[in-house]
Formats: sequence, structure tokens, C-alpha cells
Amino acid sequence: MLKIFYSDEDDITEIDTARKGCWISLARPSDSELATVADKYDIDLADMRAALDQEERSRVDVEEHYTMIIVDIPTVENRGGRDWYETIPLSVIVTNDVIITICSIDTPLLTPFKEGRIRNFYTSMRSRFILQILYRNAQMYLRYLRIVDHESDRLELRMQHSMTNREIIMLMELSKTLVYFATSLRSNEFVLERLTNLPRIRRYPDDEDLLQDVITENRQAIEMAGIYTGVLREMMDAFGSITSNNLNNVMRIFTIISISLSIPTIIFSAYGMNLNLAGMPGTHSIWGFLIICVIAIVLMFVAGWWLFHSKLFRS
Repeated sequence: MLKIFYSDEDDITEIDTARKGCWISLARPSDSELATVADKYDIDLADMRAALDQEERSRVDVEEHYTMIIVDIPTVENRGGRDWYETIPLSVIVTNDVIITICSIDTPLLTPFKEGRIRNFYTSMRSRFILQILYRNAQMYLRYLRIVDHESDRLELRMQHSMTNREIIMLMELSKTLVYFATSLRSNEFVLERLTNLPRIRRYPDDEDLLQDVITENRQAIEMAGIYTGVLREMMDAFGSITSNNLNNVMRIFTIISISLSIPTIIFSAYGMNLNLAGMPGTHSIWGFLIICVIAIVLMFVAGWWLFHSKLFRS
């Protein structure tokens, strides 16, 4: 889907034909749209398609007629009725006349720009536009990281009462999300370092503070991703220990029950042997069977109580 935007003073409008200083937005573009834009602005078609590859790395490529900047942005994917977070590439191509953004989805990262909700945003000020995209991208990472942290807190409360495979899988998904975020943020940091030393991307004097804000927000997101990754790793280790301890408690109870039940089993097995009944206690009494059963049950409960309070089986 190809859309063209142009800002005039404080107002941004969607136009039908590209002009100098406009912004061309390509979200889920078709091959014909990519080819048309690539041919018009003398851009390599492979570079136009780079952002559509989910495995494309963040980088800055300087060509003769354009500069391509690829960064990883966070996105939300709904699976099984739940929101999961991952990263996808966003390409920003700067030419002498226009700025082009390419993404495999209609990302909410660019929605405020299209709706004119970003202060001091002008499509003709391309270097500032790049910094504003990177700044909002870092803010989106921070917001999603807080959501992941809240999800892990709720999951921790649930796992205190129920530790099924579903909770374990959810914890692994959150850990995988944080790994993706941390890797993408570090890659974006390399892109920021390259942009600060790139002469072709001319910055306006008022953009120095914005650049520092972008660097600060990105570093904060990297630190938060590292902290939350460590917390989830500790949670995984703790829950593994809890699971092992719960299993030991179950095996302890089963062992006590098994030993306790072995006492009446031994007694009744002895009476089931082919022996002379004259030597077996209670065989000549009408209450003999009942007496033997009571004795076996009492011994079983006494043994169970002793084993339960024994140091050998104490948890």
C-alpha cells in the first residue's frame, strides 16, 4: 500500500502525486509499487525489498543517489488469543528529493506522523524526520518492555498457585521476546552511532537535543531489556527449583505410603503361606481375623506417623 504525505507548515496532508519534500510510505507494498518507486528515484530494487525480509539486520548503506537506513522496530503479533511481541525491520531511504519508508506491515510507529500528532514534524526536514522515527521507536520499545514486565509479574502470581506447562511456555515466550528486543536495540545503537558520523545526513542545529534524547532513550531501553532478561532468568531458575522440590515432596509422600502399606502386606502374606495353622496366632478364635486386621492397621498408621515425622523423610 503506497501513500504519499506532504506537510505544509503545521498541517500534513495525503497527496496523490509525489513532489519534492514529500514522504512516501510503503506498508505491505506490492512488487509493482516497489518497482515504480525504485525506477523513479533510481534506487536498487533489492534495497527496496530489504525491509520485507524478517531477518534483515539493522544497518546504514550509503549509495550514490540515496542513503538507506534499516532499524528493527517492535511489533505485536496475536497468537492463541494473546499478544506476543517481536521485531521487524523498517527501512528509511533518503534521496535528494523525498524520504521513503518501507515496512512489511502498517506499523503503528508511523501512525502519529500520518495523523499530524508529532510536534515540529515536516516531511521536507528529512534528517529530523529520521531522528523523530528513531526517538518514537525507542519509546515504543520502552512501553512494550513495561508491558512484558507486567506480564511477568502476573505470571509469577499465577505460578505460585499453578505450575502447568502453559505457564512455563508463556515464561519462555517472554524470555524470547526480551532476547529479540535486546538484540534489536543493540543493532539500532550501531545505526545511531553511524548516523552521528554520517556527513550526508545533515542535522539542523535544533536537532542536537533530539539526537541526544534518541541515544538516551535507546540506551535506557537496552538497560531495561537487560534487567528484565536477568529477572526472567532468575524466575526460570527459581521455578525450576520449586518444581523439583514439589516433585520431591510428592515422592516423599508416596514413599511413606508405600512403606506403611508394606506392613499389612507382610502380615497377610505370612498368613497366606502353606504353614501349620497351630503355630499361627488367632487361627482358633472367631475374632482372630478381625484382631489381625486391627493390629496390621494400627502398625501401618504408627509406621506412617513415625516416617512422616522422621528426619529421613523431612522436607
